[in-house]
Amino acid sequence: MSKRNSAEAKRAARERLRAERERQHKRARLRRHVTVAGSVVATLAVAAGVGVAVAGRDDGGDSTDWGAVRAQIEDGENGEPASGDYPIEAPAGATGDDGLTIRIGQEDATNTLTLYEDARCPACAAFEQGVGAEVRQGLENGDYAVEYVFGSFLDDGQALGGSGSKNALNALGAALDVSTEAFLDFHDALYSEEFHPEEADDAYADDDRLIEIARTVPELKDNADFERAVTGDTFAVWALRMSDTFDADEDVTGTPTLKFNGEVVETPRTAEDFTAMVEEHSDEAE
Repeated sequence: MSKRNSAEAKRAARERLRAERERQHKRARLRRHVTVAGSVVATLAVAAGVGVAVAGRDDGGDSTDWGAVRAQIEDGENGEPASGDYPIEAPAGATGDDGLTIRIGQEDATNTLTLYEDARCPACAAFEQGVGAEVRQGLENGDYAVEYVFGSFLDDGQALGGSGSKNALNALGAALDVSTEAFLDFHDALYSEEFHPEEADDAYADDDRLIEIARTVPELKDNADFERAVTGDTFAVWALRMSDTFDADEDVTGTPTLKFNGEVVETPRTAEDFTAMVEEHSDEAE
Protein backbone atom coordinates (compact mmCIF):
# COMPACT_ATOMS: atom_id res chain seq x y z
CA MET A 1 0.00 0.00 0.00
CA SER A 2 1.61 3.23 -1.17
CA LYS A 3 2.32 5.99 1.32
CA ARG A 4 3.02 8.44 -1.50
CA ASN A 5 1.27 11.76 -0.94
CA SER A 6 0.22 10.54 2.50
CA ALA A 7 2.24 13.29 4.22
CA GLU A 8 0.16 15.93 2.42
CA ALA A 9 -3.01 14.01 3.21
CA LYS A 10 -1.90 13.76 6.84
CA ARG A 11 -1.37 17.52 7.08
CA ALA A 12 -4.77 18.16 5.54
CA ALA A 13 -6.35 15.69 7.93
CA ARG A 14 -4.71 17.39 10.91
CA GLU A 15 -6.11 20.73 9.79
CA ARG A 16 -9.55 19.19 9.55
CA LEU A 17 -9.10 17.68 13.00
CA ARG A 18 -8.12 21.04 14.48
CA ALA A 19 -11.11 22.71 12.86
CA GLU A 20 -13.40 20.00 14.10
CA ARG A 21 -11.98 19.72 17.62
CA GLU A 22 -14.20 22.36 19.17
CA ARG A 23 -17.27 20.92 17.51
CA GLN A 24 -16.39 17.50 18.89
CA HIS A 25 -16.00 18.91 22.39
CA LYS A 26 -19.39 20.62 22.08
CA ARG A 27 -20.95 17.36 20.97
CA ALA A 28 -19.32 15.58 23.90
CA ARG A 29 -20.68 18.14 26.33
CA LEU A 30 -24.12 17.79 24.75
CA ARG A 31 -23.96 14.02 25.07
CA ARG A 32 -23.09 14.36 28.75
CA HIS A 33 -26.07 16.65 29.28
CA VAL A 34 -28.36 14.23 27.41
CA THR A 35 -27.01 11.32 29.44
CA VAL A 36 -27.67 13.11 32.72
CA ALA A 37 -31.13 14.11 31.59
CA GLY A 38 -31.83 10.59 30.39
CA SER A 39 -30.72 9.18 33.73
CA VAL A 40 -33.09 11.51 35.58
CA VAL A 41 -35.99 10.56 33.30
CA ALA A 42 -35.18 6.87 33.65
CA THR A 43 -35.06 7.15 37.44
CA LEU A 44 -38.44 8.88 37.54
CA ALA A 45 -39.90 6.36 35.13
CA VAL A 46 -38.69 3.41 37.17
CA ALA A 47 -40.23 4.96 40.25
CA ALA A 48 -43.49 5.19 38.33
CA GLY A 49 -43.22 1.60 37.12
CA VAL A 50 -42.65 2.60 33.49
CA GLY A 51 -39.84 1.25 31.28
CA VAL A 52 -37.75 3.79 29.34
CA ALA A 53 -35.47 3.26 26.32
CA VAL A 54 -32.84 6.03 26.20
CA ALA A 55 -32.22 7.34 22.70
CA GLY A 56 -28.63 7.43 21.44
CA ARG A 57 -27.53 4.26 23.22
CA ASP A 58 -23.92 3.40 22.39
CA ASP A 59 -23.82 0.07 20.56
CA GLY A 60 -20.08 0.02 19.90
CA GLY A 61 -17.74 1.80 17.52
CA ASP A 62 -14.86 4.19 18.07
CA SER A 63 -15.83 6.95 20.49
CA THR A 64 -12.27 8.29 20.66
CA ASP A 65 -11.85 12.01 20.10
CA TRP A 66 -8.70 11.69 18.00
CA GLY A 67 -8.57 15.45 17.58
CA ALA A 68 -8.22 15.83 21.34
CA VAL A 69 -5.56 13.10 21.37
CA ARG A 70 -3.62 14.98 18.70
CA ALA A 71 -4.00 18.22 20.68
CA GLN A 72 -2.41 16.62 23.75
CA ILE A 73 0.61 15.65 21.67
CA GLU A 74 0.95 19.04 20.00
CA ASP A 75 0.47 20.91 23.29
CA GLY A 76 3.31 19.02 24.95
CA GLU A 77 6.86 20.21 25.45
CA ASN A 78 10.32 18.68 25.00
CA GLY A 79 8.93 15.79 22.98
CA GLU A 80 6.49 14.75 25.70
CA PRO A 81 2.71 14.95 25.29
CA ALA A 82 0.70 17.20 27.57
CA SER A 83 -1.54 15.83 30.28
CA GLY A 84 -5.20 15.75 29.37
CA ASP A 85 -8.24 13.53 29.01
CA TYR A 86 -6.20 10.64 27.62
CA PRO A 87 -3.42 8.75 29.45
CA ILE A 88 0.07 9.35 28.11
CA GLU A 89 1.91 6.26 29.35
CA ALA A 90 3.38 3.62 27.04
CA PRO A 91 2.52 -0.08 27.25
CA ALA A 92 4.59 -2.11 29.69
CA GLY A 93 6.21 -4.04 26.85
CA ALA A 94 7.41 -0.95 24.97
CA THR A 95 11.00 0.24 25.31
CA GLY A 96 13.19 3.16 24.32
CA ASP A 97 13.51 6.58 25.92
CA ASP A 98 10.15 7.62 24.50
CA GLY A 99 8.44 4.24 24.95
CA LEU A 100 7.82 3.96 21.22
CA THR A 101 9.98 0.93 20.45
CA ILE A 102 8.38 -2.49 20.17
CA ARG A 103 11.32 -4.88 20.13
CA ILE A 104 10.70 -8.56 20.70
CA GLY A 105 13.32 -11.29 20.85
CA GLN A 106 16.62 -12.13 22.48
CA GLU A 107 18.35 -9.08 23.94
CA ASP A 108 21.68 -10.08 22.42
CA ALA A 109 20.29 -10.91 18.97
CA THR A 110 22.85 -9.99 16.31
CA ASN A 111 20.25 -9.25 13.66
CA THR A 112 17.15 -7.06 13.68
CA LEU A 113 14.13 -7.33 11.40
CA THR A 114 11.97 -4.18 11.37
CA LEU A 115 8.39 -4.37 10.08
CA TYR A 116 6.43 -1.28 9.06
CA GLU A 117 2.70 -1.99 8.84
CA ASP A 118 -0.76 -0.42 8.94
CA ALA A 119 -3.52 -2.44 10.59
CA ARG A 120 -5.94 -1.84 7.70
CA CYS A 121 -3.41 -2.57 4.94
CA PRO A 122 -4.45 -5.53 2.73
CA ALA A 123 -0.88 -5.99 1.48
CA CYS A 124 0.26 -6.30 5.11
CA ALA A 125 -2.40 -8.93 5.68
CA ALA A 126 -1.24 -10.84 2.58
CA PHE A 127 2.37 -10.68 3.81
CA GLU A 128 1.47 -11.86 7.32
CA GLN A 129 -0.72 -14.67 6.02
CA GLY A 130 1.99 -15.87 3.65
CA VAL A 131 5.18 -15.19 5.61
CA GLY A 132 4.14 -14.42 9.20
CA ALA A 133 4.60 -17.96 10.49
CA GLU A 134 8.17 -17.96 9.16
CA VAL A 135 8.82 -14.60 10.84
CA ARG A 136 7.62 -15.99 14.18
CA GLN A 137 9.74 -19.13 13.76
CA GLY A 138 12.92 -17.16 13.14
CA LEU A 139 12.12 -14.94 16.11
CA GLU A 140 11.67 -17.96 18.36
CA ASN A 141 14.87 -19.54 16.99
CA GLY A 142 16.85 -16.43 17.90
CA ASP A 143 17.81 -15.69 14.29
CA TYR A 144 16.87 -12.04 14.85
CA ALA A 145 14.87 -9.72 17.04
CA VAL A 146 11.80 -8.08 15.51
CA GLU A 147 10.86 -4.42 15.82
CA TYR A 148 7.35 -3.32 14.87
CA VAL A 149 6.48 0.19 13.68
CA PHE A 150 2.83 0.91 12.94
CA GLY A 151 1.31 3.69 10.87
CA SER A 152 -2.23 4.95 10.42
CA PHE A 153 -1.96 6.73 7.09
CA LEU A 154 -4.87 4.76 5.63
CA ASP A 155 -7.20 6.45 8.13
CA ASP A 156 -6.19 9.85 6.80
CA GLY A 157 -6.29 9.03 3.10
CA GLN A 158 -8.84 11.00 1.13
CA ALA A 159 -10.16 7.84 -0.52
CA LEU A 160 -10.83 5.96 2.72
CA GLY A 161 -10.85 7.95 5.96
CA GLY A 162 -11.88 6.44 9.26
CA SER A 163 -10.05 5.51 12.44
CA GLY A 164 -9.58 1.74 12.31
CA SER A 165 -5.78 1.86 12.03
CA LYS A 166 -5.44 4.16 15.03
CA ASN A 167 -8.01 2.25 17.06
CA ALA A 168 -6.35 -1.10 16.30
CA LEU A 169 -3.00 0.39 17.31
CA ASN A 170 -4.46 1.41 20.68
CA ALA A 171 -5.62 -2.21 21.07
CA LEU A 172 -2.20 -3.54 20.07
CA GLY A 173 -0.74 -1.34 22.80
CA ALA A 174 -3.21 -2.83 25.25
CA ALA A 175 -2.10 -6.33 24.22
CA LEU A 176 1.57 -5.36 24.56
CA ASP A 177 0.79 -4.13 28.05
CA VAL A 178 -0.32 -7.68 28.91
CA SER A 179 2.71 -9.46 27.44
CA THR A 180 4.79 -9.72 24.29
CA GLU A 181 3.21 -13.11 23.58
CA ALA A 182 -0.28 -11.61 23.80
CA PHE A 183 0.84 -8.83 21.46
CA LEU A 184 2.24 -11.25 18.88
CA ASP A 185 -0.84 -13.47 18.95
CA PHE A 186 -3.23 -10.52 18.71
CA HIS A 187 -1.15 -8.99 15.91
CA ASP A 188 -1.35 -12.24 13.97
CA ALA A 189 -5.10 -12.48 14.55
CA LEU A 190 -5.71 -8.95 13.26
CA TYR A 191 -3.94 -9.78 9.99
CA SER A 192 -5.38 -13.28 9.65
CA GLU A 193 -7.55 -14.36 6.74
CA GLU A 194 -10.35 -15.02 9.21
CA PHE A 195 -10.52 -11.52 10.65
CA HIS A 196 -8.80 -8.94 8.45
CA PRO A 197 -11.41 -6.72 6.77
CA GLU A 198 -11.44 -5.37 3.25
CA GLU A 199 -9.41 -2.18 2.88
CA ALA A 200 -12.49 0.06 2.60
CA ASP A 201 -14.15 -1.58 5.61
CA ASP A 202 -13.26 0.42 8.73
CA ALA A 203 -14.15 -2.55 10.95
CA TYR A 204 -11.29 -1.97 13.38
CA ALA A 205 -12.83 1.35 14.40
CA ASP A 206 -15.27 -0.78 16.42
CA ASP A 207 -13.95 -1.56 19.92
CA ASP A 208 -16.34 -4.49 20.22
CA ARG A 209 -14.92 -6.07 17.07
CA LEU A 210 -11.36 -5.76 18.35
CA ILE A 211 -12.34 -7.32 21.66
CA GLU A 212 -14.15 -10.13 19.83
CA ILE A 213 -10.96 -10.91 17.89
CA ALA A 214 -8.85 -10.65 21.05
CA ARG A 215 -10.96 -13.31 22.72
CA THR A 216 -9.38 -15.85 20.35
CA VAL A 217 -6.03 -15.10 22.04
CA PRO A 218 -5.62 -17.14 25.26
CA GLU A 219 -4.06 -14.34 27.34
CA LEU A 220 -6.65 -11.80 26.21
CA LYS A 221 -9.81 -13.90 26.45
CA ASP A 222 -12.07 -12.25 29.06
CA ASN A 223 -9.10 -10.13 30.18
CA ALA A 224 -10.82 -7.21 31.91
CA ASP A 225 -7.69 -5.03 32.04
CA PHE A 226 -7.12 -5.42 28.31
CA GLU A 227 -10.74 -4.68 27.46
CA ARG A 228 -10.77 -1.57 29.66
CA ALA A 229 -7.62 -0.34 27.90
CA VAL A 230 -9.32 -0.82 24.52
CA THR A 231 -12.60 0.87 25.38
CA GLY A 232 -10.94 3.49 27.61
CA ASP A 233 -8.34 4.54 25.00
CA THR A 234 -5.51 3.96 27.46
CA PHE A 235 -2.91 3.93 24.69
CA ALA A 236 -4.48 6.36 22.21
CA VAL A 237 -1.77 8.99 22.74
CA TRP A 238 0.90 6.33 22.39
CA ALA A 239 -0.79 5.09 19.20
CA LEU A 240 -0.64 8.49 17.50
CA ARG A 241 2.96 9.01 18.60
CA MET A 242 3.83 5.60 17.15
CA SER A 243 2.11 6.63 13.91
CA ASP A 244 4.19 9.82 13.88
CA THR A 245 7.35 7.69 14.18
CA PHE A 246 6.20 5.71 11.17
CA ASP A 247 5.55 8.90 9.17
CA ALA A 248 8.96 10.33 10.06
CA ASP A 249 10.89 7.47 8.43
CA GLU A 250 11.65 8.69 4.91
CA ASP A 251 12.75 5.20 3.85
CA VAL A 252 9.19 3.94 4.21
CA THR A 253 7.11 4.65 1.12
CA GLY A 254 4.45 1.98 1.54
CA THR A 255 3.34 -0.97 3.61
CA PRO A 256 4.54 -3.48 4.35
CA THR A 257 8.14 -2.28 4.39
CA LEU A 258 10.87 -4.49 5.80
CA LYS A 259 14.30 -3.50 7.02
CA PHE A 260 16.98 -5.97 7.97
CA ASN A 261 19.74 -4.55 10.12
CA GLY A 262 18.57 -1.07 9.22
CA GLU A 263 18.46 -1.47 5.44
CA VAL A 264 15.28 -1.69 3.39
CA VAL A 265 14.94 -5.09 1.69
CA GLU A 266 12.54 -6.32 -0.95
CA THR A 267 9.39 -7.64 0.65
CA PRO A 268 9.37 -11.45 0.34
CA ARG A 269 6.23 -12.99 -1.14
CA THR A 270 6.79 -16.53 0.16
CA ALA A 271 8.25 -18.20 3.21
CA GLU A 272 11.07 -19.52 1.04
CA ASP A 273 11.90 -16.02 -0.20
CA PHE A 274 11.88 -14.73 3.36
CA THR A 275 14.29 -17.43 4.54
CA ALA A 276 16.62 -16.66 1.66
CA MET A 277 16.51 -12.94 2.47
CA VAL A 278 17.40 -13.56 6.11
CA GLU A 279 20.28 -15.85 5.19
CA GLU A 280 21.66 -13.38 2.67
CA HIS A 281 21.52 -10.31 4.87
CA SER A 282 22.52 -12.09 8.08
CA ASP A 283 25.77 -13.11 6.35
CA GLU A 284 26.38 -9.45 5.53
CA ALA A 285 25.83 -8.46 9.14
CA GLU A 286 28.21 -10.99 10.63
